[in-house]
Amino acid sequence: MKRYAPPAGWTVQAYMFALDPSDVQVAGLRRNTGAARFVYNHMLRRVSAVKAQRAAEASYGVAEADLTPWQGWSLPDLRRTWNEIKTWVAPWWAECSKEAFNTGLVNLSAALGNWHASRTGARKGRRMGWPRTKRRHGRRSARFTTGAIRVDPGYRHVVLPRLGRIRTHESTRKLARRVKAGTATILSATVTETAGRWFCSFQVTVKRAVCPAPGLMETSKPGRNASDARTEEVQR
Repeated sequence: MKRYAPPAGWTVQAYMFALDPSDVQVAGLRRNTGAARFVYNHMLRRVSAVKAQRAAEASYGVAEADLTPWQGWSLPDLRRTWNEIKTWVAPWWAECSKEAFNTGLVNLSAALGNWHASRTGARKGRRMGWPRTKRRHGRRSARFTTGAIRVDPGYRHVVLPRLGRIRTHESTRKLARRVKAGTATILSATVTETAGRWFCSFQVTVKRAVCPAPGLMETSKPGRNASDARTEEVQR
């Protein structure tokens, strides 16, 4: 996936806020982060099954052209396959944001891409193994890039797709004021559960004042002005 490049004079930074969700909102957060884990594991098992099937067929002497077709692991390929099977694999999919499923597919595509690059020598460093499935009680996370993503004008709530307004432990004033002034733009929001606490991290482009480096600053030789002339006349 192509990395985002901010425009000149802008930089990317993160704003993280601890959340204080209600019980209903906690259930929604767990549902969406669980959906990200589910699609990651399901599609990984699908790719693994195709990989094993092709290896078995090759061991029986089946020609390369007659092997079971690969399950592509680029993000468009994974999305296409998931959209074809989601209605019977996950009949509850409509209860979650599509961004939750996209989180799992993006992570899987990156993991398989890194494995392939390491295996072919395109990636430096220690050789990577085949990706593993994510544990049910592991780190929960989901990233939102589209839909209603903002900080509330009251400075104590964030708004996320399918989850609505969630109260924060601290004020969001600093980010909210930047967004209102037009010096910051929210790109995405990631919700994460850490040690039983929920957090929301906003990826933001922020406008920065660019100052010239000290060595590049122009220096001018001070000249003699009218004030200097008057001072000399008084001294005489």
